[in-house]
Amino acid sequence: MVTSDTGKGVLSPEDSARVSNAILVAEHATSGEIFCVLAREVSSYRDVSLGWAAAAALLAPMLLIPLGFEPSWLPGVGDSWEAAQLAARDSLLARTLTAYAVLQAFVFVIVFLIACWPPLRRLLTPPALLRARVRKAALRQFMAHGLHMTQDRTGVMIFAALSERRVEVIADAGIHARVDSAIWAEAVNTLTTAMRRGVPAEGFEAAVALVGAVLAEHFPPRPANPDELPNRLVEM
Repeated sequence: MVTSDTGKGVLSPEDSARVSNAILVAEHATSGEIFCVLAREVSSYRDVSLGWAAAAALLAPMLLIPLGFEPSWLPGVGDSWEAAQLAARDSLLARTLTAYAVLQAFVFVIVFLIACWPPLRRLLTPPALLRARVRKAALRQFMAHGLHMTQDRTGVMIFAALSERRVEVIADAGIHARVDSAIWAEAVNTLTTAMRRGVPAEGFEAAVALVGAVLAEHFPPRPANPDELPNRLVEM
């Protein structure tokens, strides 16, 4: 269940406990370490909104020229006292430039505000940029939580970005060379599908089980099998 209180975690305490228990169960059968992170959003993407607004402000007024755009279309620009004091040619030029600038500013602000609406912003953001920023955020969390410092370099992080609806599974060097990438793709697809259904906790449980199974196959538990990382899901 996803909580509706935006001041609290995305998952309810019960769902977080379910994910923690799934990690604990999976790690009983392996010397590997599994760590989960759930991010509401990895970027504000304000630069994307600004880019669309700038493009619209540049192009939209030009589209009005074939329609016979004139300064008089904008109230207060075509018949201002200042414009009336200029020579006819200079007056027309000044009024046209003023009208064009006002129209550009208006289009920029309106398009920027519209492009900041999350559902539309997601559609306007290039998929490659979404992938790159989610990947960058996942790698940053991988390093920040010390998954690269486990004893046998067998840490795996499952990172989900809720707003972007994207998932990254990052395996440390000790695992990456020995496990088929198709396993990670299956875990990614499982969690992504659950996020689209609105049940991310179920997705994390299933993804953890998949990752745990492959870790158990390649990295069985050591005689002394300490927990090197917390068995919990971190929300950010």
